[in-house]
Amino acid sequence: MSIAVALSFNVMGAALNAHEMSEPRWLAPSEDIEMLPEGGSILFWQGDTQIAGFRNTHRLSSTRYIESGEQARYLPKDTHDFGQLSYQIDNVSYDLDDFMQHNHVAGLLVLKDGEVRLERYGLGNQPHHRWVSFSMTKSVVSLLTGAAIADGSIGSVEDPVTDYLPQMKGSSYDGVRIRDVLQMASGTDWNEDYADPESDVASSPGDMLELMHFLGSKQRIAEPGTRFNYNTGETNLAGAIVRAAIGNNLSAYLSEKIWKPWGMGADAYWMSHGPNGGELGGCCIAATLRDWGRLATFVLNDGQLDDGTNVLPPGWMQESTVPSPASDQYGYLWWLEDNGAFRASGIFGQGVYFNPDENLAIVVFSAWPEATSRQHLELHRNAMFRAVETELVSQ
Repeated sequence: MSIAVALSFNVMGAALNAHEMSEPRWLAPSEDIEMLPEGGSILFWQGDTQIAGFRNTHRLSSTRYIESGEQARYLPKDTHDFGQLSYQIDNVSYDLDDFMQHNHVAGLLVLKDGEVRLERYGLGNQPHHRWVSFSMTKSVVSLLTGAAIADGSIGSVEDPVTDYLPQMKGSSYDGVRIRDVLQMASGTDWNEDYADPESDVASSPGDMLELMHFLGSKQRIAEPGTRFNYNTGETNLAGAIVRAAIGNNLSAYLSEKIWKPWGMGADAYWMSHGPNGGELGGCCIAATLRDWGRLATFVLNDGQLDDGTNVLPPGWMQESTVPSPASDQYGYLWWLEDNGAFRASGIFGQGVYFNPDENLAIVVFSAWPEATSRQHLELHRNAMFRAVETELVSQ
């Protein structure tokens, strides 16, 4: 999730950037324009306004542009009939239609062995629509950290944060390694309560320099590497580390390393720290469902391009998805499952589920009424992931 200032939108003052103005085919449909939020925090949008806002965050906020290449990567289709798919919650059975409606799903894509087995849309979405990813973006920062290590721009995850961000010297981040930040285990205090407007995630500054000062002034509550504490502010530091190391913006780096060479089908946008700021490491790439599916195939291919180029260090994905000392459910900005699977996950129900052993990925876009709904919506999402996995693996 993003920081409070970056999550507040003033639609009346927002303007399309030059590239977007040159591509009118991407303009929002009239019904979206009528329903766009007129300000406030993305955390508290509701109903049709929320849906229109999630589909158009790249028009409502400061962003940086992720350019796609000339040739889109082909996604072959081998459609599977999921008409008999069923999962249970509290002894009640649900099917795929139930899931789409119950979980407010805007897009669902299932890829097995690089082939599309299912592609469905809801809430008015179509294949060309982008959707806000929220904390799925954190996992992209993990990929870019690996790319920077492969390039030699970052020495290793054992390097101190202060080697790349000297502004953090003398703060609570002295002695914190890049590894600790990727594992959400810096030991720095932070409150990630999305429902509380006074929490750190909702009230901390949006400007990156101010955010570094804010984070550095927080109390150290544990030794680095010993306690897991989910911290979006800290993942903005992770993004700043990569920017400092490569001497470029994350969007340009993502474009050159993955988006173009892997053949993404559409340009994407990454929310930034204000009009001239760097990208939010913790939030908000706006891309299409199919391009998240393409990114999933890149991950399942261990970050190796078709020509054999290793964008990521050999073994990076395996290293990234090993349980950390502070949490057996978290790696390098990836959520981990008990069965060796892992997830990129965002609030309001966004996610990509990976099962590398089965070469399977499931992408979901949604608009939950609340940021986190662990009592029911998340249970449905996870049960659906497992039901799809079971049906495809048992073929």
